[in-house]
Amino acid sequence: MRKLTLALYNRLSGPLSAAGLILGALFWAAALTPSLIPRDGLLQGAIGGLCFAAGYALAVAVIALWVWLGLPVLPRLLLKPIRGLSAIAAIVIMLAAAFNGEAWQDEVRLALDMPPNGGNWPFVLIAVGLAVIVVLMLAGRFFAALRDFVSAPLARVLPARLAVLIAVVAASWVFWSVGNGVLLHALLRGLDSSYRRVDALIPPEEAQPADPMKAGSTASLVHWEDLGRQGRLRVLSQPTPAEITAITGHEAKDPLQIYVGLNSAETPQERADLALAELKRTDAFSRKFLVIATPTGTGWVDPASMIPLEVMTGGDVASVSVQYSYLPSWLTLFVDPAYGEETANKVFDTVYGYWRSLPKDQRPRLFLFGLSLGSLNSDFATDAYALLGDPFEGALWVGPPFASRTWNQVTATRLKDSPAWLPQARTPAVFRFFNAGDRSELAAPGWGPVKIAYLQYPSDAITFFETGMWRREPDWMKAPRGAGVSPALTWYPGISFIQLAFDMMTATTVPKGRGHVYAARDYGAGWRALIQPENFGDAEMQKLDDWMEGKGL
Repeated sequence: MRKLTLALYNRLSGPLSAAGLILGALFWAAALTPSLIPRDGLLQGAIGGLCFAAGYALAVAVIALWVWLGLPVLPRLLLKPIRGLSAIAAIVIMLAAAFNGEAWQDEVRLALDMPPNGGNWPFVLIAVGLAVIVVLMLAGRFFAALRDFVSAPLARVLPARLAVLIAVVAASWVFWSVGNGVLLHALLRGLDSSYRRVDALIPPEEAQPADPMKAGSTASLVHWEDLGRQGRLRVLSQPTPAEITAITGHEAKDPLQIYVGLNSAETPQERADLALAELKRTDAFSRKFLVIATPTGTGWVDPASMIPLEVMTGGDVASVSVQYSYLPSWLTLFVDPAYGEETANKVFDTVYGYWRSLPKDQRPRLFLFGLSLGSLNSDFATDAYALLGDPFEGALWVGPPFASRTWNQVTATRLKDSPAWLPQARTPAVFRFFNAGDRSELAAPGWGPVKIAYLQYPSDAITFFETGMWRREPDWMKAPRGAGVSPALTWYPGISFIQLAFDMMTATTVPKGRGHVYAARDYGAGWRALIQPENFGDAEMQKLDDWMEGKGL
């Protein structure tokens, strides 16, 4: 321990790298340039500090490799003045970028119809950025000290270069084990505990429904307390038959909203079986439409996504959702993108299997729905056999995450003259894309027996983040760009990857119709194209849009 302490002292008291300061400052400046989602000073400071540390570490690593290879280095007499000049240049670059960064962020806010930042933005940015830099630099120095501690005894019995190489590998393993095995797991346990408490909370305004046809009622097979926060909100959501009638002019039914919470049963299969039993109890298969609506990571089913369908069908629709998590979708995408796939598979197989056993003229029209992580898992749940044998009629997949299987395949094979943010599929009879500004593909003739519509906004970081963008510019950044994407956005190797990763976390902090916040009117356009409702023309659509806007959806 004494030798490790001495190695750490030597590293902490050592000089800063001149090249590291310059490259770190350039990374800091690049990190402040526009991306998809605007950031406040706190978040931008964290990103700037992280990018500075990445640039500094890259420069130090390159120099260390240079020295390890035995290549010539600068004389010691020149190093001190070079470090001084580098420090001054780095400070100038970072301050200039910090005070220009506010204008860059306001360009993104303008593209998303948001007001400009407040005047203290650069000062918050600098304070937070410096704190992050100090913490990460200390971690880097501890890594170097650990490397020195391991390499010193090895160098007595091994060639110096081999000793250093083994020490670097050993130090990397220790840091990875601590970071991934201890810190990350502790963070996830803390988040899991927090979101579990939120999920279990029952505010006084969320009273148990008296209607026996509602999930969670005294007649239901699902207990009210086990539905979770998002499940209770789903069961109590709008619209009422009277509201539907006021829009359509025709007598309406009360839509069925079946929901099974994460705590309703022990296993995914048991929860799927419970969902089917609840569908049978409420006679859901006698409805004209049935939707398997896969929720987001928190268990949320956006009310704005289902209301248009419930109105267009005159309430003659049942939807079923089964919760698989209470963590946010963006967090789940980072940790385990396939999380929830098992539940989605079990629910689809169970409900679809029973639906398929019914006579074709006595069963509802079956559709799938998913938003965000729900879209990804809804996609994972389907297979070619379901499409070829006895297919469901269609799917509305909204804000598909970057890991979505089918979305990636269709986008990659799109027609060459169509942009990545609004692809034209080579099989338009099955796949079509639309957004808030362009719904032309939806209205085009030629839909086949299976219709899959993708709703995605060009400014949605959850959709357009790419794991490979650290080394290459993604297609969606190339001209022409979609609505809501700043023309000042520039791709930087590594930097853009970090920016978009943080944009995923804040993609729901923008106005409706931008980022990952999908508007009811766009959901409505998708459902109208998929189900092609009878006696529901442009006049009724306008009344529906106006009603939903009045509700803030």
